[in-house]
Amino acid sequence: MTAPHHPPTVVLAERLARAQSATRAAGLDALLISPGPDLRYLTGYDALPLERLTCLVLPADGDPRVVVPLLERPAAEASPLGDLGAELVAWGETEDPYALVASLLTRGDRVAVDNHMWAEKVLRLRAAMPGAEQHLAGAVLRELRIRKAPDEVEALRRAGAAIDRVHAQVPQWLRAGRTEREVGRDIADAILAEGHVTVDFVIVASGPNGASPHHEVSDRVIESGDPVVVDIGGTMPDGYCSDETRTYCVGEPPADFAAYYDVLLAAQKAACDHVAPGVSAESVDAAARQVIAAAGYGDFFVHRTGHGIGLETHEEPYIVGGNTEVLDAGMAFSIEPGIYLPGRHGARIEDIVVCGETGGERVNLRPRELVIL
Repeated sequence: MTAPHHPPTVVLAERLARAQSATRAAGLDALLISPGPDLRYLTGYDALPLERLTCLVLPADGDPRVVVPLLERPAAEASPLGDLGAELVAWGETEDPYALVASLLTRGDRVAVDNHMWAEKVLRLRAAMPGAEQHLAGAVLRELRIRKAPDEVEALRRAGAAIDRVHAQVPQWLRAGRTEREVGRDIADAILAEGHVTVDFVIVASGPNGASPHHEVSDRVIESGDPVVVDIGGTMPDGYCSDETRTYCVGEPPADFAAYYDVLLAAQKAACDHVAPGVSAESVDAAARQVIAAAGYGDFFVHRTGHGIGLETHEEPYIVGGNTEVLDAGMAFSIEPGIYLPGRHGARIEDIVVCGETGGERVNLRPRELVIL
């Protein structure tokens, strides 16, 4: 397995400082961050999400501390926390870590917990600090994480190149007579072989299964003439994610499928071309949706055009109608319109796009035209 990669200590220290500044600006006393993408973003520590509490206690003013189970202390010390100088406060099996967190706060009237904290931990922290208002830390951290720094953009490029290499191999596995599950196993092996440390999802949706956007794999045998949607992604050693969809056809495609695939290709290009600082997220969605609706397929595009990506496969910003957020340089997201005809077939084309200073940059570079095998 590839060794985890972490940002330089100076970058992590800057992130912690910015988070503290944002915490003060929000009128909060502290952030309480459990294992997950927020903890990894702030400290580089990819902690195990256990029933035992691990929690970064980040006061608006003062030094950060990390409460860790005693048996996890060696792992925490081996992580970037060791170089950051954040104090590790270990607790034993018979101690109450929630009371310990409360004791570390000189002020705890208004605290924010990370958005992915388990409900049982949120409730036990509430019981340990009955006088404190609880808020969501996402309101503070989203502004830090939503705009990717140059090193993060480069990480997304590496992830995009890695998943491109997997898609380049798909034609050798995708053929009539094999099951979706068999093809999916080959793809999953390749995702790891091409540099990812985890396989996050593998969708191989053939024939009528292609009309289900989140179909994964099944024992359906792929037949000649089947369109096949292949949507795959994983996590790289640095924690950044890949996500790319291409649509293939095993043999000559049905005539109605070929007709709407050209519409989909035009829609995906229109949305990617529309990306630029200053445009709204919903206008990117509209750029794709208008092309599909004008061709008469509007009722068959049943999901948003995209989602943000970074340390999570799905994060902000969401490219969807009603999201008036204005895009800014550094924002990264998928552009993935689809057309799905129930009971027949479907198609989707997806690239990860980074908003630059003047327009969008695709980090996935595989051909988008229909691949006929």
